[in-house]
Amino acid sequence: MRQWKTDSWRNLKADHQPVYPEPEKLTEVEETLRKFPPLVFAGEVRDLKKALAEVSEGKKFLLQGGDCAESFAEFNADLIRDTFRVILQMAIILTAGVKMPVLKVGRMAGQFAKPRSSPTEAKNGVELPSYKGDIINDSEFSASKRRPDPERMLKAYSQAASTLNLLRAFSDGGYADLRHVQRWNMGFVKSDPQGKRYRHLAQQIQESLHFIEALGINSGNTPQLRQVQYFTSHEALLLPFEEAMTRVDSTSGDVYDTSAHFLWIGNRTRSLDSAHVEFCRGIQNPIGIKCGPSVDPDQLIRLLDTLNPNNVGGKITLINRFGCEEVGNYLQPLVKKVKEEGRSVVWSCDPMHGNTIKGNNGKKTRSFDQILEEVKMSLQIHSSEDSHLGGIHLEMTGQDVTECTGGLDDISENDLTHRYRTHCDPRLNANQAIELAFLIADEIKRNGHGN
Repeated sequence: MRQWKTDSWRNLKADHQPVYPEPEKLTEVEETLRKFPPLVFAGEVRDLKKALAEVSEGKKFLLQGGDCAESFAEFNADLIRDTFRVILQMAIILTAGVKMPVLKVGRMAGQFAKPRSSPTEAKNGVELPSYKGDIINDSEFSASKRRPDPERMLKAYSQAASTLNLLRAFSDGGYADLRHVQRWNMGFVKSDPQGKRYRHLAQQIQESLHFIEALGINSGNTPQLRQVQYFTSHEALLLPFEEAMTRVDSTSGDVYDTSAHFLWIGNRTRSLDSAHVEFCRGIQNPIGIKCGPSVDPDQLIRLLDTLNPNNVGGKITLINRFGCEEVGNYLQPLVKKVKEEGRSVVWSCDPMHGNTIKGNNGKKTRSFDQILEEVKMSLQIHSSEDSHLGGIHLEMTGQDVTECTGGLDDISENDLTHRYRTHCDPRLNANQAIELAFLIADEIKRNGHGN
């Protein structure tokens, strides 16, 4: 295998990268980023890898969720808080249902780049470069806004740093205290049937807390009751940014991408000879691999050989994204092969991307029923192979949006125009996310995975 360097990916084909019209400006931005402090720290990454190893052993469950693509324009503290709060709610629901700790990883503080199926977009006879995420260009359909600008990486860094600062404050500063579990229930969730179910669960938690407090155990002397571990993740797509954020850990000498705790390789960039695989094989961060219909069992094993040659637990998360109509055809051969080869991986289900359709009004959407069905089928396939689904990977938001159809709110295609705010792909809203957490917990118990 070729010698790895932080820039060895540049010798290979790098798909879905922007062509910057001023290369010297890109070089200048990269040099600036190399001097910036890390966004995350090596010790945090090691903690995540240990926790993911426990997920692979069936001792924890992975909840990974957040925005499809973060936006510069919509950046504010309330939106960050609301998404964090919904993830806390979902984690409580899953913990109560599956009777194991839930590892919380946000698609936040760095999810700014998106691969697109076409490099260009046409409107009214005008063709422009596709929107590739705010770190590259702007969603506004104009020639100047769609022009790739490397200085947007500096703004992405700044926004990610601010988001992480707030998330750390929420995680460690008392907001996540279990005594506040009732207060996490947002207004538009309270009247929902799942809101009632959540309030009942919160009441049970409060009663349990009263009991253990009577024994002298409280959030003042037990940090686990008032703090949560919360990690960040994004797709390692824009390689100049990822390389510029790569650092050597002074305590271990190992190399880490300090832009996020967890990075994943997308379905479009995971070929063995890709620049993205080359970059990711040299960093110590946990790596996700999105697995769509085009991956075959032998190719997957070769990817594991490349990215995790020593079969280290917690290093690799395989994220299946087949769609509810295809998961029955593709997932079982992969699970069987990985098990036969004795590979240590976390299996996670992304039920969003394979179930994207374009509605009659031209807007992309996803069906809640199809999302749930892919999770159900994934659980059943793992059970049939004496394996276990260790996690769920969702595009969701704490906002009261109307982007995915169905759920107890019975959102229809006609409702999509009411609050359709995504810059790229449709997300579950808070109600749908909470409902899905209850239904997934129920399904896990039915399949015998809960303790």
